[in-house]
Amino acid sequence: MGARKIQDEEEVKRWFEEGRTYEWMQQYYLEHYNIETTIPMWAAFRRRKGLDRRNLRDDALIPWKVNEEHRHLYPVMMLRAEARLRAGRTLSPDDARKLTNWKQSLTEDNLVVHYDAETPEGFFYVPREEKDADLIREPEKKTGNQARD
Repeated sequence: MGARKIQDEEEVKRWFEEGRTYEWMQQYYLEHYNIETTIPMWAAFRRRKGLDRRNLRDDALIPWKVNEEHRHLYPVMMLRAEARLRAGRTLSPDDARKLTNWKQSLTEDNLVVHYDAETPEGFFYVPREEKDADLIREPEKKTGNQARD
């Protein structure tokens, strides 16, 4: 077995609680410890320690099967942050600020999020209609399979 790369498990657990990304952890370890790490290494640590997943599976907010090329776009990232908040999770101060501003903007502009997997853009902001009860335009048919949204 190779040398242990994780220098301080409590430090890393705190990062997960703060919502730090795997990419951030990789960069931090390279800059502060001169240790190269991989995303699968961080994911394996999270699983071994029984730490919660960051991306909640929330069909109410993300009812679509989101294409790979659209999974890191701002609207879906904000919907995931809102799902974490609704589940009682703590957001980082930066994520909380972004989410508050994003929701305020949606409210002020009377918009909701719409997803069309067949387009290069994927996510759109569309005018809120009477039937829109939440942050999204509810699709006629849910396509999310809870697998990778």
